[in-house]
Amino acid sequence: MWRPDGWDVQVRLGVLTPHADVGPESELRAMAPPDVGIHAARVPFGGIRQGGVMDPTIPLAPVRAFADPPDVDDATEQLATAPVAAIAFGFTSSAYVIGADGEAAMLKRLTARAHGLPVVATCAAAVDALHTLGATRICLIDPPWFDTELDDLGRAYYQDAGFDVVFSAPCALPSGQKLIRPGDLHDWAAEHVPESAEAVVIGGNGFRAVGAIESLETTLGRPVLTANQVLLWAALRAAHTDTTQITGYGRLFTLDA
Repeated sequence: MWRPDGWDVQVRLGVLTPHADVGPESELRAMAPPDVGIHAARVPFGGIRQGGVMDPTIPLAPVRAFADPPDVDDATEQLATAPVAAIAFGFTSSAYVIGADGEAAMLKRLTARAHGLPVVATCAAAVDALHTLGATRICLIDPPWFDTELDDLGRAYYQDAGFDVVFSAPCALPSGQKLIRPGDLHDWAAEHVPESAEAVVIGGNGFRAVGAIESLETTLGRPVLTANQVLLWAALRAAHTDTTQITGYGRLFTLDA
């Protein structure tokens, strides 16, 4: 008699997302099982305008500022008042700029503002996922709106974490969130991922990518990690929720966490 109304979920996850970006929550909701709720808090980001419009490349200053107080801290504190089991920081590039130590300090600060509720972040989650998969040589693919400087910072982030980055580059597709298509990403990645890479990491939470994971893994014969995929995986683990119930979005979810 009664239609599903979204109330009877087993766990709710919060996500911090740039104010005009619909990418993180769109992909998280697409991957999440019916018994997992996704609830977003919007954080001001100086690199995106009305309607989600961005410049062809995003400047580093607002990328760094996104991880700084007070905006993301205030959003975290407010989101933590909702009945969520964990909070996910849905932004890749700030970790590239501030590095792993800066990212860890940010997570410690946000966890305190969340009154001890676990807070996970994209790049730290990708590192954990790579260790879980046993991959040490990686290919890093970034969105077309990441310039070479930001991509170089991403390469350095993973190198500092102990990985051999055998290839990294911004993806040479049209620079605009609405212009990305899974098939185009699949074809570009399939052409550029070197044989020596044990895993592929696709950066950018606003980069439309999760729909291509399964096909890319079939084509490449290697695990593919994307920003929102690893973020969901880490958030579910932090919430002590089974990740293996998710299918069709990469072999990462098949592992027993």
